[in-house]
Amino acid sequence: MTNSTWTLDKAHSEIEFSIRHMMISRVKGAFRDFDAEIEADPADLTTAKIQFSIDIASIDTGNEDRDNHLRSADFFEVEKYPKLTFTSTSIEKQGDDYAVTGDVSMHGVTKPETFTVTSGGVVKDPMSGAQKAGFSVEGKIKRSDYGLTWNAPLETGGVLVSDEVKINMEIQASKAE
Repeated sequence: MTNSTWTLDKAHSEIEFSIRHMMISRVKGAFRDFDAEIEADPADLTTAKIQFSIDIASIDTGNEDRDNHLRSADFFEVEKYPKLTFTSTSIEKQGDDYAVTGDVSMHGVTKPETFTVTSGGVVKDPMSGAQKAGFSVEGKIKRSDYGLTWNAPLETGGVLVSDEVKINMEIQASKAE
């Protein structure tokens, strides 16, 4: 098979993250507005071309005050840096999964990052008749690598917000006709 164009199915896709808070628990959140350009053969992702764009202002942690703080100059500074982007640069098969490496651009900084992608397979949608492909994505980044360094020390030692951010994505895409 050769690469085909796939359109992101936003109704069945999500981008979530979690970060350790006060060294004792995890706070989770999501980005609600994102898009992707995918050229791929789901049976062999090694030749795929993947681009993601996330509207940072769409951050949603379930707490409006926290979301507004994350949008502020203390963190993402969305007025100046409204997008987070990812462009794949290499993809390697690793067992049943893929190591997808690409350039992450956020907060005025671009760095290579690698994510683990697991293919969920391809099926025919019984409602639309379209071919659908599913992918699960996992990875970690350090927010300090992108200049997101705001923090507060804790009385007991440690900091309010960890540097490591875990990223999980569930992606469903439709084959373009």
